[in-house]
Amino acid sequence: MTAIPKAEKKQELISIIVPCYNEEEVISETLKRLKIFCSELTELDVELIFVDDGSRDRTRELLRNYASEDTRIKVICFARNFGHQIAVTAGIDAAVGNAVVLIDADLQDPPEVVHEMIAKWKEGYDVVYGTRTERPGESAFKLATARGFYRLLNKLSDVPIPLDTGDFRLMSRAVVDTLRAMPERDRFVRGMVSWVGFKQVALPYKRAERFAGESKYPLRKMLRFATDGILSFSTKPLQLSVALGMASAALSLIGIAYALFLRIFTNTWVEGWTALMIAVLFIGGVQLVSIGILGEYVGRIYSEIKKRPLYVVQEYLGFSNEGPKMSRSPVVNITNT
Repeated sequence: MTAIPKAEKKQELISIIVPCYNEEEVISETLKRLKIFCSELTELDVELIFVDDGSRDRTRELLRNYASEDTRIKVICFARNFGHQIAVTAGIDAAVGNAVVLIDADLQDPPEVVHEMIAKWKEGYDVVYGTRTERPGESAFKLATARGFYRLLNKLSDVPIPLDTGDFRLMSRAVVDTLRAMPERDRFVRGMVSWVGFKQVALPYKRAERFAGESKYPLRKMLRFATDGILSFSTKPLQLSVALGMASAALSLIGIAYALFLRIFTNTWVEGWTALMIAVLFIGGVQLVSIGILGEYVGRIYSEIKKRPLYVVQEYLGFSNEGPKMSRSPVVNITNT
């Protein structure tokens, strides 16, 4: 009887997701470093998924050329700029690897660190997240605000979120599938990964300076990102508005009692508008803050119930004729380069 040969075990696949927005100055160096990294992986296959988030420079053109030269490269081209967290989500949706790595295109998170992440993954960890020990090249203001944000978020959040940790991380297939099942629009990926649980571990690393170009997170976007992080993972701001309302009501009652006491039991009656204006402005300020907090939550509810697509893809490059296994875009235009 002839023995049936055993089928060769297929190598595991790592998906590396690189969101890009106006990165023409750095994208060539990013790909060069990633290719060096890939050549050092002898026991794993790699797919590189670049997500062009509506770039207005030559980023898409360059990515199109790279995809035509290397079958490992796949490109998702958004119809417009949807934001970093949505670009990361589109990459997660399209990834088919046994593990998925998130890394920005600016090379501040060194691709070489992924080797250590893979080692931790092979030890049995589902999430290996990079924790920044140093952040050279960033202003004192940005360092201070980032430090304050992470600590404030951790205090407010119902789920512990690692300090000084961005989106640079490796996730197992189980974590990725769980994230793909989460439909919310105001996405804060690092918080969502903390929420899903599983076995997670920190990997300290030194963050590098940006290789070229400018930061895509100016103050306005940083504030919006911080707001999304806090409101998406905590209802404590609502509790704060209740506490402020109760405090203002208590102070108002004290003021009313004091005014009545003066009116009834003394001949002293303070004429003027100073005290009145202070009371009105204080209560008005508390009301506006509380309404603003409520408005942020109501706005998110309104955004969710419209159920619009999370993103719109103009074109997929380098994918098979069927396209990615999952896409939240109503348009699936496949270009085989």
